Amino acid sequence: MSTEVSSLTDLGGDLAGTYRRTASSGESVDAAVSAADLAALQRDGYVILPDLLTPHELDEIREAVAPLLDRRGRNLFEGQTTQRVYSVLNKTRSCDRIADHPRVLALLDRLFLPNYLLSMLQVINILPGEQAQMLHTDDGFYPLPRPRAALGAATIWAIDDFTADNGATDIIPGSHRWGHRMPEESEREPVVMRAGSCVFFVGTLWHGGGANRAQHPRLAVTAQYCEPWLRPQEAFTLSTTRDTVRAVSEDIRRMLGYSIHPPFIGQVDGMHPKRLLEPDAQPL
Repeated sequence: MSTEVSSLTDLGGDLAGTYRRTASSGESVDAAVSAADLAALQRDGYVILPDLLTPHELDEIREAVAPLLDRRGRNLFEGQTTQRVYSVLNKTRSCDRIADHPRVLALLDRLFLPNYLLSMLQVINILPGEQAQMLHTDDGFYPLPRPRAALGAATIWAIDDFTADNGATDIIPGSHRWGHRMPEESEREPVVMRAGSCVFFVGTLWHGGGANRAQHPRLAVTAQYCEPWLRPQEAFTLSTTRDTVRAVSEDIRRMLGYSIHPPFIGQVDGMHPKRLLEPDAQPL
């Protein structure tokens, strides 16, 4: 495809030829529902989206991830009494619905530029006796001063019920608007929600895993996202095989980095990265 370019402005649009940008499944969500979700998110920094997974989907996730829970955290941030699974997409398809749920994508469509990226997909199982995680913000590692708009967003999905005693995520409502203020431990509020629900929050919200004072583990899955011009936490283009990329949904494929942020961020050898998925594509 030939495109006339006479200034940098001409490079600002979608110049892809064979692989045009596709709309996300978030467009299928009722606009009034998404507007209400967004209003709560902008007001409080978080919103609880209840009952998005069915009991059958929850059972599938529990069964699929149980054999993978063989490592504990390496430090106090990861939690030394917490089990974590990274590179989830390469290990099970059961969590795909979490990464690309339309209700979540509808919010991301309204928060970020097109072709936003998946930054992290991780299973987190907080075992009995775990202490509260340190409070933090998920996009705090991007070195841009606050106050500012969020550069990322996160979902934490309750695979088990989240209670005040079993390690439910703690949040500080309204803290997404703070500048340099640091949180107090007394400001933590647990996100109590039923299994199958998720809490969606912007990357500037202060939060942390809660202490598990119960007798049973608390299983969750978190998916995090970022603007398309930022480096994600997980290097998915390295950690995810091409067979896996071919198997996932178009939404996930795009969010893994098989997309372009105009004019050419994400290109491979000057071409759209989806060319790597063609049957005759050669390894680099």
